[in-house]
Amino acid sequence: MSLEPRAHQAMREGAEFDTIRALMARWGDLAVDIGDDAAVLAPATHGTRVVSIDACVEDVHFRRAWITAREVGVRAAVAALSDLAAMGARAEYVLIAFVIPEGWREQLSEVADGMGAAIREAGARIVGGNLSHGAVFSITTTVIGRAPRVVPRSGARAGDLVVVTGLLGGPGAAIEAWDAGGSPTGWSRERFAAPAPRWAEGEALALAGATAMIDVSDGLAGDARHVAAASGVRLELDAALVPAGPGISAEAALRSGEEYELLACVPAAEYEALAARWAAISVVRLTVVGVVRDADADSDSQSNSAKAPPAHGFDHFLLGKSSR
Repeated sequence: MSLEPRAHQAMREGAEFDTIRALMARWGDLAVDIGDDAAVLAPATHGTRVVSIDACVEDVHFRRAWITAREVGVRAAVAALSDLAAMGARAEYVLIAFVIPEGWREQLSEVADGMGAAIREAGARIVGGNLSHGAVFSITTTVIGRAPRVVPRSGARAGDLVVVTGLLGGPGAAIEAWDAGGSPTGWSRERFAAPAPRWAEGEALALAGATAMIDVSDGLAGDARHVAAASGVRLELDAALVPAGPGISAEAALRSGEEYELLACVPAAEYEALAARWAAISVVRLTVVGVVRDADADSDSQSNSAKAPPAHGFDHFLLGKSSR
């Protein structure tokens, strides 16, 4: 970490500042130089700066009865960190803004523990944020990182292989179980409550020459369409190849959102070498699920096992309303 830890600024008395002090005590050396109006960051000496921001809102991204306060914190941090991974970047700095209803004040320390664990795992530091009282609990996380090679959504080319990390379908299955009044399986609940940002995988895909990449937050089907639209191509996915989790159908795996796995387009000539060394990069699998075609290619030429993605993936505005 290029930012040297410095003493936090002294703060006056008051409930807001007591909360900030409590958070700093919880995070320990993970938080640096808190208290000024803005964070001061060290200049990047190599690579490209990458910045993203993500919101986690109660009853939009989770429900309080579903997961613990610590798990809420993990998910909030991972959602933002995953956006950097999707660009081939690793996180360096994090800023966190909380909106805290009265009913969440006693659980804020547990939320902070979850966020702290995910941010420490990423090798980043917390350098600032904001606190506000409000009617709905939310966390807005800003992440700043650095990429040796940035991969956008817009570079996919005809002939590229479409690959995805990990197993899909767990978060969608968990939400369906909760919505039905039941309890999700251990695997699907874990995938929803404790996702992991794929920063090592994203960096490796970038350095291997990936032409386009995105994290699977809106579902494999929906995010494939995002890449296709940005790149002016068509991503032809084979449902039979989609790496579905235990007990998950291919269709459900295509639609399940908030996976935080990576979808990437990789030149076919580069894929074999990448696949040969993948076991040294990651413990999660890398699966070819399709190919990139020209936008005007004849879709009728697909085999019977190759299916176009469903029209919609995960929709954050339809949580609990059959969005999958």
